[in-house]
Amino acid sequence: MPEAHSFDTYDRRILAELQTDARLSMAELGRRVHLSQPAVTERVRKLESAGVISGYRAQINLAALGYGIRAVVRVGRSDYAAMLRLLQATPEVVHAYNVTGEHSWVLEIAVVDVPHLDAVVSRFCALSDTATAIILKAPLAARPMMPASPAVEPDDVGGAHL
Repeated sequence: MPEAHSFDTYDRRILAELQTDARLSMAELGRRVHLSQPAVTERVRKLESAGVISGYRAQINLAALGYGIRAVVRVGRSDYAAMLRLLQATPEVVHAYNVTGEHSWVLEIAVVDVPHLDAVVSRFCALSDTATAIILKAPLAARPMMPASPAVEPDDVGGAHL
């Protein structure tokens, strides 16, 4: 697959459609992007083999599974191997990011209730300091992404000059 800057309009439309609904048949995807089924299938295969499309998954409603609370937990510096072991042993961790800054880790967790939240956070407190914030709403949880484009210069934004 060519570099990101050489994605054409068809590739961008295919990526947009699949990020919205990965269960589309190749025939339906072709109809939506105005390509034949064989042509769209070939393009999807190229995007997959290039690693642009790395997998397909179902989006799960955690509340429907009984998880009433989602939270972001920031964890300070700790032994990396110990943190990895704890992450693997904690099924409530939905996402884990090793980051720069005041805290070394940012976790998203899903728990049933406040006592469950306390129990999970306490496991991480044993490794390092933590800070927890309960997620109230997620107005933008999974935005479809397109190939990167060059940064916009300040002069290009609405004609504004600084």
